[in-house]
Order: sequence, then C-alpha cells, then structure tokens
Amino acid sequence: MSINHIVTPLDSAILDSKKQYIFYHRMIDFALKELIVIVQRQGLCNQQEVLLFKQYCDLLLYSIEAMRIKYMYDEEDNMKVDLTDSGFPNYLEFRYLFNDLELREDYLQKLTPIETLKEEFLDTLMHHKQPIKKSKLFQAASIVYYTSVKKNYIFNRFVQGKILAAPKHSEEGYLTSWSFYDVSHNRPFICYMYFDYDGDEINDYKDKIYQVLQTVADRDMTLDTMAYAIDRRLPKVSPKYLKRIDLGPIHNVFAKDENELTHAILESIGKKEIPLESYAISLKIDEVRSRGEFKEGSFFNKQTLQKWDDVLKQDYVLAPHRIIQLFYNKIPELMNRLAKPPIEVSSLQSRKN
Repeated sequence: MSINHIVTPLDSAILDSKKQYIFYHRMIDFALKELIVIVQRQGLCNQQEVLLFKQYCDLLLYSIEAMRIKYMYDEEDNMKVDLTDSGFPNYLEFRYLFNDLELREDYLQKLTPIETLKEEFLDTLMHHKQPIKKSKLFQAASIVYYTSVKKNYIFNRFVQGKILAAPKHSEEGYLTSWSFYDVSHNRPFICYMYFDYDGDEINDYKDKIYQVLQTVADRDMTLDTMAYAIDRRLPKVSPKYLKRIDLGPIHNVFAKDENELTHAILESIGKKEIPLESYAISLKIDEVRSRGEFKEGSFFNKQTLQKWDDVLKQDYVLAPHRIIQLFYNKIPELMNRLAKPPIEVSSLQSRKN
C-alpha cells in the first residue's frame, strides 16, 4: 500500500510498507529539527532551556530512528502511530524498544552471524544476480538494531534532567528539568523548574527531588496543581517558577483527529490543494510563578508553601507559508487566538522513491 492510500482507524495507524516508513520518519525527523530551531530563534526559551530542549528532542529523534531500523523489513510486526491529537509513535513503541534491548544478548545469539550473512548477500547479488530476500534484509536490520541502538538513549516515559545552577539573570538559585511522555495523549512534554533550596548541600537532597518529580509531575495536569504537589512534598525546596512545553500534535496526513488544524490540512490534501507532505506543529507553553508564600500545618509542624499566580497559557502554531495561508483562509478565528501569529517553518520537500 502506498502513502497515498492510508486508511486507518481513529486511534492508531499501522505503518505497513517501506514507503510509509520512509515518509513518516522523514516527516517526524524534519518537524522536530524545525521545532528546535524555532524555539531558539523565536526566544520561546532562554539559552540554557534551549540546550535542555534540544537534548530531550535528540532522545526522541534517536528513539524514532531506532524504530525505523527495527521495523523497516519486519513482515510480522508493524509500528503504530497515534492519531488522536498526537502524530507521534504510540507510547508502547518506546516500551517495546526498552524490552527488546533488555534482551539484547538473547536476541543476538539467535541471529545469523554477520560474516555468514555477508557471504550470503554477496553470493546472491554477484553469483545468482538476484535481489536480497526481505527475510534476509530483516536479519541484517536486526543485527544493526541490536548491536548499535543504546538503551540509555531511548526516550522513556519519564526522563530526569540534572539539577543545575540557574542562569545568572535568574532570581532563583537552581534549575532542573524533566520530560515525560503522557500516555493518555501520546505526546512528549518538557518541563523546567526554577527553585531555591533551604539546606546545606543540594546533592544530599537531589534523590528526594528526583523521586518526587517522577511521582507527581509525570503526566499532563494543570500547571499550578503540579507546582503545589511538588512544593508540598519537598519541604526544603521552594519552587518559584515552572514552565511546561507541550510538543504537538504534529498535524499531517497520518492524523485522523477532531483538531481543526488537522481537519483543514486533511481536507486540502484530499482536494489536492496542498501536497501530501504538508504538516503543521502545535506548541503549547504554560508558565506559573510564585507571588508570595504562606504557612500551612499545625503550630509545631508548619510548612512554608508558595502562593501561585494564574497560569499563563500560550499557544503557538508552526507551519510552512502555504499552510499558514490555508489556516487564515479556513480558520482565521483560531489564528487570532494564538500567542503570536503563526510561525513560518520550512516545507518538507517530496522525494521520488
């Protein structure tokens, strides 16, 4: 089945041909790299936040490339792409990578040795003048997958960043970051927390901080609720500013959700008004700041907590010029509600395969 005939159920799409794998991975790789450039160029994050943002996106890119290698010639299993307000691989695909790599040695022992496979390839191509069978290509791809993919570079459901000194211009003493893949949305989120520490040595308390973040800040929720939960569980930490970036959805031909941006793109692709490679990226940034403190608890066990301001919600849309024109023609009211006018990114150029 070619990429021009993608018929899928509402919740997930199965990539079941080489053309679809090539097309999908090119699109996601291209979109994420454009996103990294725009976040820096538009000043959506400061310099230190941009470096951290890129590191988390690099983990995503590495993981998706590992999926490409894993499934390219596999005739038994197919990769699933989430279609409901996501555009990213289904979360379970990341879990499967972890599970595979946990059993790396067991799988490698069952695979045909590399030298044997090389000899078979040369004999088939040079002597018999025949193309390599898909089953043999899958064996070769499996060897590459199990020998080259590193488990510690796979994007996990929760990825913890280090505790760093806050930038010089910041009023707070420390900055930490983390990222999570929300299972209900099948989208990645990147979070930053600026905080002060009431203790002697931050390294003595870092494990406690990491444990609390993974417990209470590993899913999508209102940002002030997340901030309060962190504050309540860490008596020695005074969080002052939290920022969360919601990456996606990536609106493209694979999506089948109710999102107005997706619907506009799919409708225009169907009418051949725009090319199949057309895409757009939604980006949401929520921020919340402390506006003071209050004490809570009994007389002998009071804890100082933060008073949180209203959450600042900012929506952005990134799209090529032609798609921005399309959005203004079809859904101008949505464009007018954005934090700033749609941000132009490069178009994904088609390839003749």
